[in-house]
Amino acid sequence: MTKTLYDKLVDAHKVCDLPDGDMLIYVDFHIMNEYTSPQAFSGMESKGLKVWRPEAHLSVVDHVNATRSVEAPDAQSKLLIDNLEKNCITHEIAFYGLGDLRQGIEHVIVPEQGLVVPGMLIACGDSHTTTYGAFGALGFGIGTSEVEHVLATQTLRYKRMKTMRVTIEGETTLGVTAKDIIMKVVQVVGAGGANGFAVEFAGSAIRALGMAGRMTVCNMAVELGARAALIAADEITEAALKDHPHSGQFVFKGESWASDPESVFDEEFTISGTNIEPLITWGTSPDQSISITANVPSALDYVSPKAKMALERSLQYMGLTEGQSAQSIKIDTAFIGSCTNSRIEDLREAAKILEGRQVAKGVEAIVVPGSAMTRMKAEAEGLRGIFEAAGFEWRPEAGCSMCLAMNDDIAMDGERVASSTNRNFEGRQGRGARTHLMSPAMVAAAAVTGHLVDVRNFR
Repeated sequence: MTKTLYDKLVDAHKVCDLPDGDMLIYVDFHIMNEYTSPQAFSGMESKGLKVWRPEAHLSVVDHVNATRSVEAPDAQSKLLIDNLEKNCITHEIAFYGLGDLRQGIEHVIVPEQGLVVPGMLIACGDSHTTTYGAFGALGFGIGTSEVEHVLATQTLRYKRMKTMRVTIEGETTLGVTAKDIIMKVVQVVGAGGANGFAVEFAGSAIRALGMAGRMTVCNMAVELGARAALIAADEITEAALKDHPHSGQFVFKGESWASDPESVFDEEFTISGTNIEPLITWGTSPDQSISITANVPSALDYVSPKAKMALERSLQYMGLTEGQSAQSIKIDTAFIGSCTNSRIEDLREAAKILEGRQVAKGVEAIVVPGSAMTRMKAEAEGLRGIFEAAGFEWRPEAGCSMCLAMNDDIAMDGERVASSTNRNFEGRQGRGARTHLMSPAMVAAAAVTGHLVDVRNFR
């Protein structure tokens, strides 16, 4: 019987079927952060429960901490961080706190530490846990009650999802990155178009990506509504696992962590990689994107009244006009960071654009490496010098930073941000903040010109 990669992973972790049609699955590895775990530990304490397998959990500080220095931005944030550390000491769980050389954004440091390998099932109280699908592993976000359950039992109640395959076939052109690929997929499938699905990415454009690019694709699959995103494990996966602190655990275990050739998916999409251009979002949903050479949509581009209303609301919030050229949009801030695009590969691509150039007058430019190890590697390669010479502020501490308004990096009302992050919702980066998603290289190009611009002009 042929199986998809998703079905192989679920079957490999199924403990038993439950009477209501759900199943119990085993979790190989569980990650926590300071923001989503406090209630789970409180629930454990009220029930007198202990963590069943402390070695199968990791806690990190990344959401609420400041990135200018090794501290929390306020008393409430410090309380969250201190509470997590206390709980980890009590339950003997590994804790990567502020000042630890392993600290960083959870979905950056786990691969960096070699803690994800093909065939694993990983859970975390964060929706972008889909990132680990880049390794042929099953990763998904869970809620607070589920965090408590996995701490106590190492298992979760689970409902099998439908499967979708998105094939991107054809070589992409110069200037097109993994960020552009996944933004195109979100544009085509739609935000919420993959609700209830596990999405597998396939095709020559996906196979050509390195691991950093594959992680970007799987990370943003959640913007489709997908609760799981997968890419088949191959020789690129195996090579990427070498020379990491824990990479000795890597084995394929005799399994082929890829879909069988004749596998049948519930839904399929095919996109031409050669037709993808550098993209930017113009609205307040990740699927509201256009090519950097295009114009902001107008009501004439839509048929349904609902779509026209969504257009009007997004344009009003974003302060844009129908038919406006994408490259006429001026920015106030350029931000490079987040679990989507803060790896060493992302910093290298942005630095290529910035070398020998200057950030435009009036633009605030910030770069936050995704982990302490990424920062040290970037500094050793001279990337910090390039960013700072161009006029970027180089943040010394890792964290989610301006990806979300949960720390001291908050955009002001009306402030327009060229951002390498994953979401452009209303208020995501601050009340009234206007977010345009794009690749790190595109952010760098926008910082230099002071407006959104085609990065291909800088090559």
